[in-house]
Amino acid sequence: MTKETPVTRGVAPIDGLSQVQGPTDTPLSTATIAGLLADTARRWPERPAVVFREQGVRWTWAQFQAEVDRLAAGLAALGLQRGDRLGIWSPNRVEWLTTQFATARIGVILVNINPAYRLAELEYALNASGCRAIVTAQQLRSSNYLGMLQTLAPELAGCEPGRLQAQRLPELCFVIRMGEERTPGMLNYGEVLARGEGVTPQLLEAHGAELDCHDAINIQFTSGTTGNPKGATLSHHNVVNNARYVAQAMRFSEQDSLCIPVPLYHCFGMVLSVLACVSTGAQMVFPGEIFDAGATLAAAAEERCTALHGVPTMFIAELDHPDFASFDLSRLRTGIMAGSPCPIETMKRVVSQMNMREVTIAYGMTETSPVSFQSSTADPLERRVSTVGRIQPHLEAKVVDGTGAPVPVGEKGELWVRGYSVMKGYWGDEQKTRLAVTDGWMHTGDLATLDAEGYCNIVGRVKDMLIRGGENIYPREIEEFLFRHPKVQSVQVFGVPDAKYGEEVCAWIVLKPGESATEDEIRDFCREQIAHYKIPRYIRFVSEMPMTITGKVQKFVMRERMVEELKLSEARTA
Repeated sequence: MTKETPVTRGVAPIDGLSQVQGPTDTPLSTATIAGLLADTARRWPERPAVVFREQGVRWTWAQFQAEVDRLAAGLAALGLQRGDRLGIWSPNRVEWLTTQFATARIGVILVNINPAYRLAELEYALNASGCRAIVTAQQLRSSNYLGMLQTLAPELAGCEPGRLQAQRLPELCFVIRMGEERTPGMLNYGEVLARGEGVTPQLLEAHGAELDCHDAINIQFTSGTTGNPKGATLSHHNVVNNARYVAQAMRFSEQDSLCIPVPLYHCFGMVLSVLACVSTGAQMVFPGEIFDAGATLAAAAEERCTALHGVPTMFIAELDHPDFASFDLSRLRTGIMAGSPCPIETMKRVVSQMNMREVTIAYGMTETSPVSFQSSTADPLERRVSTVGRIQPHLEAKVVDGTGAPVPVGEKGELWVRGYSVMKGYWGDEQKTRLAVTDGWMHTGDLATLDAEGYCNIVGRVKDMLIRGGENIYPREIEEFLFRHPKVQSVQVFGVPDAKYGEEVCAWIVLKPGESATEDEIRDFCREQIAHYKIPRYIRFVSEMPMTITGKVQKFVMRERMVEELKLSEARTA
């Protein structure tokens, strides 16, 4: 490792090297998530805080705080304690939001479970994090959550709620289901609220007094390059401060109202959207359980939202909605487009057609809580649509060569980030943590350039990863799953350009001698086992893979052939 290069406290590189440090004029907060909410509820108790349109929920900050305390008391009454893990498996529902803050209130670590997960992924996430409890929705579209839990834990059928002892899920004791119907072995969400009625405010305060802002409070699984997902572990300090600076970049205040169609299980929804609102008193508006362009436009118009968040595919769907012109979006001012490379032409349409003249782009990763770079509302439009902005406060970044030394300004290299936002580590995996973080520097795996003013551009990826509609997908994970198919001899998975999602999943498969298979057979093997967005859209059966002379698979050759065969093209992005 090379000697550190001194950095001026500014957003522009110095001495011609690609290394920057964010401003430090606003101090870092030491608040916990619960403390952040309590402060906002004290300042603006009667201002509107939470709207879930599909569920008919409208709460002020005081009402939101009271609901969080009810659930926190109920979880405490179950015996859940600081450091225990609780999974949340649900689309965007008000129960997700209250669970996020109730767990933080008593120091329970929230484990975000992707709503698209199927059996294999769910089993891994619950066991890898050692969840004692899970709060779950009943279902989402074709995903029968309760049915999948019953498949993994058939012992639910004959156990008393809260006393689960399942062979495949040995740590799980409590399954808490949403809704009014009763399911054997499970507690109802309302029942947990009722159990908390005997918990005194003093006891809740005692729980809060034990907490430290550097405690782990959240585990988010990111797909792994070596097969299994890794649990990025974040603290109050990580996410509270990241949310504050994201809100600052959008110039948020208690007068703002944010439309949130992005999923809560992802850092985008949980931190950039929810915690950014809580840090400023801005109202949160949720159009529905899952993204729908029409519902999002209606929510933004009818709730008179001033801001809107989304990944590029969401904004494209909204702009192309057949009734787009009928929605009054005149109140929109700002927001964030992030999650995958942002097409420049889409950004320009968002500014001109959706009135989001102060829209920003944010860049980051779950392991950095997540935002490292963000454009400002004051940045020139050309900078906001063609770069991912400049370094956030209290963070450092450098673009490095293979030795870890900063490259000259304008040259391409791997982006590293250091500062308060870097995760505590991968849950239960010190080896992977050491590989990802060196002397506090998070190796992002992204190829980037920094210009002379400190604006960053993401130009590629070091890691074998693709991004489909904002979802990070590591081909190795899908490859290892497909290797389980009895007919598959070898498989390579990679991304190809897609006009709607940015990238789509493509698999090249060599079958075992004498075997035959169809594309549908392979996809059927994936269904109910891995998330829908990981199932290859394109499948080709080949006799061999393109290799280098040393035997290394050439995925770029496969990608080029598929681009030519399918006549695909890539959009310009920031």
